[in-house]
Amino acid sequence: MHIALATGECRGMPVAINAKYAWDDILHSIHRGDWVATNNNSNGGRYDARKYVAELLGTMALVFFGCGAAVLAGKYIGFLGISFAFGMVVLVMVYAIGPISGCHINPAITIAMLLARKISVKDGVIYIIVQCIGAILGAEMLLWIALGMPGYKVGLNGLGQNGFDAFSPGLFTLQAGLVAEVTLTFFFLLAIFGATSKQAPKGFAGVGIGFTLFIVHLVGIPVTGTSVNPARSLGPALILAVNGSGDALNQLWLFWLAPIIGAVLAAAVWVLVLSPDETQPAAPEPPRKIKMKGAPMKPTPKERPAAEERPKAKDEDEGEDEEEEDLEDKEEEEDLDDDKEDKDEEEEDLEDEDEEEEVKAKEKPKKKR
Repeated sequence: MHIALATGECRGMPVAINAKYAWDDILHSIHRGDWVATNNNSNGGRYDARKYVAELLGTMALVFFGCGAAVLAGKYIGFLGISFAFGMVVLVMVYAIGPISGCHINPAITIAMLLARKISVKDGVIYIIVQCIGAILGAEMLLWIALGMPGYKVGLNGLGQNGFDAFSPGLFTLQAGLVAEVTLTFFFLLAIFGATSKQAPKGFAGVGIGFTLFIVHLVGIPVTGTSVNPARSLGPALILAVNGSGDALNQLWLFWLAPIIGAVLAAAVWVLVLSPDETQPAAPEPPRKIKMKGAPMKPTPKERPAAEERPKAKDEDEGEDEEEEDLEDKEEEEDLDDDKEDKDEEEEDLEDEDEEEEVKAKEKPKKKR
């Protein structure tokens, strides 16, 4: 959306008229759908709002399906099924919104990508905000469904929130939860950096990232319920606090601090140690040949042997037949040459004999005299 007031256009007009034009421009842009697709800032760059909407919806899906598997189906599928649900949601989202936003759906991932200079500061801040909003919406939607489940109580059953000590699924301590979250986030981010690097096979990033999150949850659910995602922890904790259960919100600080520490460590290790090739300058391209008009290009001495040695496209059988025919032709030519030589020798011999007879015939009359 191009706003005349912000860009300084329509100079010389009163401010009220400039504001009117700006507002009309906004309304026209919304009517055309530009507010969803693109926008122009004061520097003339394109501002794509689709990626922010994608991040919001992706984080919302992660909390709704992942935590929903724990709350609504946990007693049927167990820790293994819950872990698989979280992993598959991320796998699907990578292919659904990855081409639009990169599918961070996790403030820890966004911070790591920001440190690795793969995203701008502006996008990073907005990503984190919309991720938190999406997580809250996903948790709220899950609560609406859970309230319709017989025997469900918000304070007792929860919303798949994270915790330690008495609120840990396995009653693990704060120290255990801190170490687990830092370590699991660290390896999760390393897997993301590797799966999305230039050297990785194209099209398989979602598979690697999704199954890594699956493994992370297998280990982390008994310890803290597995966060590795500050927004995923914020959504359920905030909705529970609004509904009278503030224990998860009191412990939320750990599930922001630990994942961010793990993300920072992963970004540092990747940039400084594991990914040196991406920082090296690319190899220089060979100089291009410029063809002058009216003068055909002559092959250089280095190119001539290559052009002469280039084999013709022929079948092997045809090549063998031609070689045999060439050999036969050469043999026939040699035989003909031998016959010619023999005939020439015979003719020379005959000529010599004739000359000898003539000489003898001339000598005889001289003797008689």
